[in-house]
Amino acid sequence: MPGVTVLDELTEHRLTRPDGRTVAWTEWGPPDGLPLLRLPGTPGCRLSVRSDTTPWAERGLRVITTERPGFGASTRLPGRGFAEHADDLAAVLDALGLDAVHVTGASGASAHELCLAARHPDRVRALTVVAGGAPTTAEESEQEISLNREAAELVRTGDLATLWERLRAVHAQFVADPLAGIVGASDGVPAADRAVMSDPAWQLVFTAAVREALRPGPDGWGDETLALLGDWADVDRSRVRTSLTWWHAPADADAPLPAARRLLAGIPQARLRLFGDDEGHLAAFHREGEILDELLARG
Repeated sequence: MPGVTVLDELTEHRLTRPDGRTVAWTEWGPPDGLPLLRLPGTPGCRLSVRSDTTPWAERGLRVITTERPGFGASTRLPGRGFAEHADDLAAVLDALGLDAVHVTGASGASAHELCLAARHPDRVRALTVVAGGAPTTAEESEQEISLNREAAELVRTGDLATLWERLRAVHAQFVADPLAGIVGASDGVPAADRAVMSDPAWQLVFTAAVREALRPGPDGWGDETLALLGDWADVDRSRVRTSLTWWHAPADADAPLPAARRLLAGIPQARLRLFGDDEGHLAAFHREGEILDELLARG
């Protein structure tokens, strides 16, 4: 049908947690398809899906895209880490009557994925992280885009008041014009990432997803930023026993590769796979089929 996009093909779902919070997600694909649990990056929400679903259709997938507290329709949880959402994800699987599923996520989803695998190992058949964030040193942060670099420095110096002020300003910019916001925040990214950001279909889905993710205000983004820039105390890497592949680009300006390598050194069974030297944080836009085939072959 002319004008139909992937956003029109999503079905909306909600559940209420014991503390009264709403947790939202969407589904794409046939109900009897192979379940794939997807965790979006930051800031993302249940609408953060691929503009081109051909790789999903070709593999007969039922794609479940989740949403973290404070984004979109999901209730904020101030002071949260990663364990709370890991438990939310297990509750989503319970609500769907699903046991173990394949799990994938990108960028700011990395800690949440690892925490899910550590806290609920029986729910994860195999795990994939794409361009995942990891705790950085001050030197590693210097390799990042200016927004990430500035936030990391403010957290290190304990200037949280300025951090919140900065996030409120960036939130306003992103809500007003998500495309201008992402382009303005993408200093130093490789040409391959800029090419993805110029794709009209990608732009359409990105704009809708960011506006929905940030609709409740900047606080959810702030909570997640503090968690991601913290010590990841509730991510017990020693308990991550599931099969794990981590994809990363050497030129990633959003998530430095050295930080990912150091994180993975504490997960002996993890496998690091590198994109090309000319690729960046958005490499999966063109590599989805390859990434899915590698994931689905495990577990």
